[in-house]
Amino acid sequence: MTANILALDTSTENCSVALQWKGEVISKQEYSPRDHTQKILPFVEQVLAEAGVSLTQLDAIAFGRGPGSFTGVRIGVATVQGLAFGADKPMVAVSTLQAMAQQAYVNHASERCLAAIDARMGEVYWGEYHLEEGLMRLVGQELVIKPELLEASANKAAAVGTGWQTYKELLSGQFSGVSVLDSVLYPAARDMLSYAQYAFECGDLVAAENAEPVYLRDKVTWKKLPGRE
Repeated sequence: MTANILALDTSTENCSVALQWKGEVISKQEYSPRDHTQKILPFVEQVLAEAGVSLTQLDAIAFGRGPGSFTGVRIGVATVQGLAFGADKPMVAVSTLQAMAQQAYVNHASERCLAAIDARMGEVYWGEYHLEEGLMRLVGQELVIKPELLEASANKAAAVGTGWQTYKELLSGQFSGVSVLDSVLYPAARDMLSYAQYAFECGDLVAAENAEPVYLRDKVTWKKLPGRE
């Protein structure tokens, strides 16, 4: 049975919301680098209103747990925590890298994907995914790494995310078999629903008070950023 799940993501420049209700999906997203706090709750209200449902009728609320922008990830987690507390619903954490890989599979039938988000400071957030029973699964670990340190490969794969735009020449040279999908730059809440459904069925849920973002960078690096000492 398909769970009724609301998903939100503000981890990158893309601000997105999606509602899975009785097997149907309603979504809204907008490229909005600096207005996530103003847009995210109105987006939630719009998709709920379109379906004619309230938060209390849902089974869970999913969120993009990162990696991504420090500020964006925090906004997403805090917003969903507030909604989950108010409606007394469990939360589901979904990787932003996995969401992009899932988008590559759904939209382009890609069964292997290399996801890279520009992490600034000369690094990328990186994850390799392979298809398994309709879900893109992580191979190894998610990383924050300088692109030149990634192990080169000639295997065929889809390449998604802003990291492939920022370091296109470098990464395409190292991974000679890739096909860069320029249409998949950012994670979207709609593409988080597949993993959220799987996690819900497995009972991989988190109480609102225990939800945590995933930055990949440690606190030492965070403190080195300008204005963050």
